[in-house]
Amino acid sequence: MAMLDSSIVIISLPAIFRGIHLNPLLPSNIGYLLWMLMGYLVVTAVLVVTFGRIGDIFGRVRMYNLGFAIFTGASIALSLTPFSGPSGAMWLIIWRIVQGIGGALLMANSMAILTDSFPVNERGLAMGISMIAATAGSFIGLVVGGLLADTNWRLVFWVNVPFGLFGTVWAYLKLRETGQRLAAKIDWWGNVTFGVGLVMVLIGITYGIQPYGGHTMGWTSPLVLFTIIGGVALLCLFVWIEHRVADPMFDLALFRIRAFAAGNLAGLLAAIGRGGLQFMLIIWLQGIWLPLHGYSFERTPLWAGIYMLPITGGFLIAGPVCGWLSDRYGARPFATGGMLLSALTFFLLMWLPANFSFQVFGLLIFLNGVGSGMFAAPNTTAVMNSVPAN
Repeated sequence: MAMLDSSIVIISLPAIFRGIHLNPLLPSNIGYLLWMLMGYLVVTAVLVVTFGRIGDIFGRVRMYNLGFAIFTGASIALSLTPFSGPSGAMWLIIWRIVQGIGGALLMANSMAILTDSFPVNERGLAMGISMIAATAGSFIGLVVGGLLADTNWRLVFWVNVPFGLFGTVWAYLKLRETGQRLAAKIDWWGNVTFGVGLVMVLIGITYGIQPYGGHTMGWTSPLVLFTIIGGVALLCLFVWIEHRVADPMFDLALFRIRAFAAGNLAGLLAAIGRGGLQFMLIIWLQGIWLPLHGYSFERTPLWAGIYMLPITGGFLIAGPVCGWLSDRYGARPFATGGMLLSALTFFLLMWLPANFSFQVFGLLIFLNGVGSGMFAAPNTTAVMNSVPAN
């Protein structure tokens, strides 16, 4: 649900801004567009580590249940937006940030709950199914977003509500704490320096890729320089704090575990590639290929989602199979093979002309989905298995 929401909003943004009667491409409104895109993602990225630690202390299931409730409440508030113009945009941004808090609670604790619930020899399959749900949700959201945006933009947010209500009730009734709770205090200084530092860096990067003055990029902007330098300084302070407090927010010693460090680095690189590909394919299809083939701009969100279904199909096929096989043969061959296959498809996509043949395009993104599926579950399982139970 959390992953579906991130993609469903991206493809529905034109309809959402039309619904609140605001042109996001005007220079005075660019900030609203950026924060509609970035607010949810920034909050999720910043808080996921913090909420994982809080889950270790107060109970992962409790935090997971709270995430469902917050996410659902924010979805209702988003769908009932009472304002238009700049006020409507601010309402949406604020509640998207609240929704991101719920999403961070869900993401931070879901994998830990699976790790607590399944023995080592079954975790690969469990992680595979979970990763399928997450990644398939992000691509299915493109189709659902295009379909609902064509009907009524408010449905883009309402679609989360029945699933959220069911998930909240189901999690409260069925999930039980099986992991060990830590008798530790919350590292407030670590949380603050990490959160503020990461937010500043992300804001700096976001505005750094925007035009500034007479330049095509904004890396010389005083705001960008201040946020990036200040953010990096706070993150360095965070590392210093974590080495000295009794109960750190994040045990940096975990990065001495080779499987943990390498798995997280590989996961970061894979996420950068997958996110960039998804964003560029949406622009490529909606802005160039579909109009060239006679589709009106009003229909392009739906058809862009449909034409990207092969990547979802490849992931759905490879994810559970490779998760199951990794329980028997180890994670390395599948994670490595998946990354290499994904890299090959990126290289081949670079050589496609703007007016490409869909058969070739569909095959390449299908193979990209297979590569992502081969990588995701085995890599996540290897990371989770490398961490001590406490």
